Amino acid sequence: MPSEVAAPVDIVILTNGPGELMTWVRPVVKALRAQLGDNARLSVVLSPCVHASGGEVAIATSFPEVDRVQGPDFFWSFLLRGKTAEAWDWWPKGVVLFLGGDQFFSVAIGKRLGYRIVTYAEWSARWLPWIDRCGVVSEQVKIPAQHQRKCTVVGDLIAETQSIGQDQKQIQQALGVSPEIPLMGLLPGSKPAKLMLGVPFCLAIAEALQPSLPQMQFVIPVAPTLSLQDLAQYADPQHNSVLTELEGRAAQLIQPEEGLPYLLTEGGTRIHLWTISPAYELLSLCQLCVTTVGANTAELASLAVPMVVLLPTQKLEVMRAWDGIPGLLANLPGVGTTLAKLINAWILKQGLGLRAWPNIWANREIVPELVGHLRPAVVARQIVDILLSPTALPEMRHALKQVRGQTGAAEKMATLVQEALALDLNREKPLAVTNPR
Repeated sequence: MPSEVAAPVDIVILTNGPGELMTWVRPVVKALRAQLGDNARLSVVLSPCVHASGGEVAIATSFPEVDRVQGPDFFWSFLLRGKTAEAWDWWPKGVVLFLGGDQFFSVAIGKRLGYRIVTYAEWSARWLPWIDRCGVVSEQVKIPAQHQRKCTVVGDLIAETQSIGQDQKQIQQALGVSPEIPLMGLLPGSKPAKLMLGVPFCLAIAEALQPSLPQMQFVIPVAPTLSLQDLAQYADPQHNSVLTELEGRAAQLIQPEEGLPYLLTEGGTRIHLWTISPAYELLSLCQLCVTTVGANTAELASLAVPMVVLLPTQKLEVMRAWDGIPGLLANLPGVGTTLAKLINAWILKQGLGLRAWPNIWANREIVPELVGHLRPAVVARQIVDILLSPTALPEMRHALKQVRGQTGAAEKMATLVQEALALDLNREKPLAVTNPR
């Protein structure tokens, strides 16, 4: 039952990239709407992000619980001057909720609007003297004693993917497969740097697997920020210059009148394209997934789907998706290509330790991580060994269930928002200034 709220309230959700939108914002806005009902107006404000694809506004707008969305182009004007692109008005009472980006932004915007501030902390909780509530992933997040009363262990929001309902029969019909036919997911990423490498490499792996596993069906869950035409360009040597250097495979986009679209490789291997997002129900049907590092590994782990994680290093200058200063340097105009190659070579030489999220959580390698000058045929042989092993997949699935965490983090974050709102029940606040156009 939604809680009774005496007056309308604004919930301003600060976030940035596609991963945060799908794994953090999506479950939380559902929980907020369920707990606060229609008295809450949910506004998503996107901050600039080096990992952004350009489709974040469309993703946020697609969430039925969200009332308003502002893109990253107007973020600095909002942060520094309080002006939104569409001159949003504000209710007297509200909460600024941090779900991605820089935690400082929530403090600055919360103070400007006169709203309470709630943050979600995955690794470290910052600016605690100025916030009202903080949800942390686990007890491993260090909290000073004087601020512990503000903080609650809520769990991992990514684990919320477990609670998605699954209509397996409908998906199998759409793919044209029966439950007895094995299905493999290919997840090349959603950002250009990863797609440039991942698409041709995954296609080459699928083609190499076909002779050993003739019954295997392949599917790519297409990121919501990508069109089919854009995805297909990464399998076209005229648009993707690194394809041949990776021993990758070119493919042609086929869009039949009936059935799913697919990529058809030069060797005749068909890879279905699934455009419904999020694709959790589809991924749950996969016997194994081939993916790259990133949020994909966390989502697959939460679904307990076995995976092989790839990081080919043949074209170091292509990878520019690092966080922080390295990512900024690698994306500088003019010198970015050279710097990217140097930075990536140095990082790989130093050793990154574990890279896939389930391995980081477990502090051991429970899913294979293949890093280096990878060749599709060699990777395919390793995948065949895994699939033919009587113990590899069951052991991987069991280990993933152990580390993925419990559901309920989204509901707990929504409860923290309610607690923050309750702090103002007996306090009058001035109405935040409506922004002029």
